[in-house]
Amino acid sequence: MYQLYYFPLNASMAPHFILEMLKVDFELVKVDRKTSAQKSSDYLALNPAGRIPTLVADELVIFESAAICIHLAESHPDCQLIPQVGNPDRAKFFQWLMYLTNTVQAELMVYFYPQKHTTVTSYSANIVEAQESRITEMFELLDKELAKKEFLVGETITICDFYLFMLAVWADEMKKPPLAFSNLAKYLRALAKQQAIINVCQKENLSLADYQ
Repeated sequence: MYQLYYFPLNASMAPHFILEMLKVDFELVKVDRKTSAQKSSDYLALNPAGRIPTLVADELVIFESAAICIHLAESHPDCQLIPQVGNPDRAKFFQWLMYLTNTVQAELMVYFYPQKHTTVTSYSANIVEAQESRITEMFELLDKELAKKEFLVGETITICDFYLFMLAVWADEMKKPPLAFSNLAKYLRALAKQQAIINVCQKENLSLADYQ
């Protein structure tokens, strides 16, 4: 059985989607960020980075959300959440997954935690403003990519789609949220009908009303 150390609507959301999609046995172990439980000695013994999520599978312990998603998908290849070796979509899959995690997610982290990126407190508002502009450009790029497409990569759902849905949820209160883009909105609303996403949002207390 898998154990996913998570916090609602955190970076653990993507692997939570994947676990639900795989229909495997797993246990959710809540790590309370409100009390900085991710910095406790017990948690640091599992994940020395002190961040969420962490996946435990027997004696294997993995952290970093995208790495967990890849491991889960490759451990269950029949679900085809990653294009197989030799499939030309495989390169595009890794391109977009790296873009989502290394670019969009990274820039969102600066947007949400500007105080960690300056020693001058008064600059935080300027950082947020600049980041919002940068992130909006990234969603514009994704919106163009999704024109006339059901999924980000190939003809079937992949990790990239679940990962993008998570990031879109995070950005839903921006001045121009993902649902303000026509192609992206159509795509996200279709994904919101996936049973795995419905199940996770119920467990993590996220309303999908805006995606109906």
